[in-house]
Amino acid sequence: MTGLSVGIVGAGPGGLALALALHHAGITDVTVYEQSDTIERIGAGIQLSPNATRVLGALGLREPLAAIGFYPQAVQFRAWRSGYLIATRPLGGFSEARYGAPYYHIHRGDLQALLFEQVRALDIPVRTGHTLATLRQDTDGVSLAFACGRTARHGVAVGCDGIRSVVRAQLFGATRPRFTGHLAWRGLVPAERLPADLVPPTVTAWLGPRKHFVHYYVRGGALVNFVGVIEDDRWQSDSWREPGDPAELARDFRDWHPSIRRIIEASGDVFRWALHDHAPLPAWTAGRATLLGDACHPMLPYLAQGAAMAIEDAWVLARMLEHWEDEPTEGLVQYERYRRPRTARVQAGSRAQGETFHLSDRWRIVGRNLKLGLGSRYLPEIAMAQFDWLHGYDCVKGFD
Repeated sequence: MTGLSVGIVGAGPGGLALALALHHAGITDVTVYEQSDTIERIGAGIQLSPNATRVLGALGLREPLAAIGFYPQAVQFRAWRSGYLIATRPLGGFSEARYGAPYYHIHRGDLQALLFEQVRALDIPVRTGHTLATLRQDTDGVSLAFACGRTARHGVAVGCDGIRSVVRAQLFGATRPRFTGHLAWRGLVPAERLPADLVPPTVTAWLGPRKHFVHYYVRGGALVNFVGVIEDDRWQSDSWREPGDPAELARDFRDWHPSIRRIIEASGDVFRWALHDHAPLPAWTAGRATLLGDACHPMLPYLAQGAAMAIEDAWVLARMLEHWEDEPTEGLVQYERYRRPRTARVQAGSRAQGETFHLSDRWRIVGRNLKLGLGSRYLPEIAMAQFDWLHGYDCVKGFD
C-alpha cells in the first residue's frame, strides 16, 4: 500500500476503472470527482473486446460482467439493400479460445453501474456535483478547485473527463475537436417488439454508400442497440444525448433493407450526435497531471474501441504509478510512452475502417467485399489474425 494520493476527474467507465485498478495496485488514497449530481445509467450499447474484458477480469469482474453482458457469436457484414451476407467473422467461443477472454455487448449504463458498485464496495470516495474550474500544480502535488467552491489536493491528478476535457484545457490550452463529417443516430429497441428471427445473436454491420448501420443485443438480449452513421453536415453537436426526430432517421435509411426499416419503426426515442475526434496529441502529461481515455485519444467508433482503450489506459497507468510510487512524475511519463503508440494506431485504424464501410465506388466495393468474403469463407484463421494486434493485446501481462 503506497502513500500516493490520486485525484480522478470524471466518473465515466474510464475514471471508475482507473479507481479500481489503482486500488488493485495498492494505491488506496484515491478520490473520484464527477460533475453530474448523480451516477446515472445512461448511454447505449458498447462492445467490449477481449483486450478490455481481460483487464476487467483481472479486476475481479469476470462473473458480474458475464451476468450483464451479451455473448455474440459472430460479426456479420451485409449489403445495405439486398441483405447479401458479405462476410462473417467468428466471435463467441472461437474468439474466447483464441484470445483467452470473452467478447461482450453491454449497455454503457450497466457497465458504469457495475464499476460504480465495485468502487463503492471498496470505499473509494466519489464526489458528485464537482465540476473542475482550475488545476494548479507545483513540485509536490496538484491543487484542484471546483465550481461548487470546494478544493482538493493530490499527489497526482488524472483527467478522465471526455473529449471536451477541462483537465486537458488546463494543461495544454483549449482545443476544439475536429468534426469528421459523419453523423450518427442511435437507439434502443426492446427485443419483444421485433420478430424473433429478425436480429441474429451477432454484431451485424450493413454497409452502404456513405452510410452504414450496426445492430446488436445488449442487456442479456432484452434490448437491441443500433447505430446508423451517415456522411452529412446538417448538424454538428457532439452531445450523444441530443434527441433526434425518428422521421428524419427513417428518411436517412428509407431505401435500405426491410430489416433495418423494421428496427427503426420499432424504436422509440432516438438520439443523434456529430462524430468528432482529435489528431493524436503531442503530449498527455504535464508534471503531476495526465489524461486518460477520450480526454487524450477520442476516436471514431468503427473498431468499437473507445471504452476498451480507456480500460487499457487505466490498467497501465495504475501499474506505472505502482512501480514509480516514489517518483510519480516518471510513472506518468512511462504511462504515456507505452500508451500513445497503441492508441494512435487504434485511432487511425478506426478512421480507416469508417472509410472502408462507406465506399461508394462500385469497383472498390467489389474489391472490399471479395477481400472480406474470401477471408471469412476460406481463410478464417487469416481473417481473424488481422485483429490479433487489437483483440489479442494483453496489458495485464505486459505493455509492449
